[in-house]
Amino acid sequence: MASEKVVIYTTRFCPYCIRAKYLLDGKGVGYREIQVDFNPQLRREMMAKSGRRTVPQIWIGDTHVGGCDELLALERRGQLDSLLTA
Repeated sequence: MASEKVVIYTTRFCPYCIRAKYLLDGKGVGYREIQVDFNPQLRREMMAKSGRRTVPQIWIGDTHVGGCDELLALERRGQLDSLLTA
């Protein structure tokens, strides 16, 4: 899978960001990580795209998944793999 298919906005020490990346890494999924810790412009970009202030914010292709909880819920329901391969 192309690393550009999954985009994840993160901060360096966010436990939810770490957990989401751990799940993706465990599946062998490449992703483009955009760290917003010290870049207010990137944080504003994330907020404009997602309508949310919290990290992580995750997109798979054009689909905004949401945050870590939503990513984990997709995995529990067995829907994440099909979204990743669509």
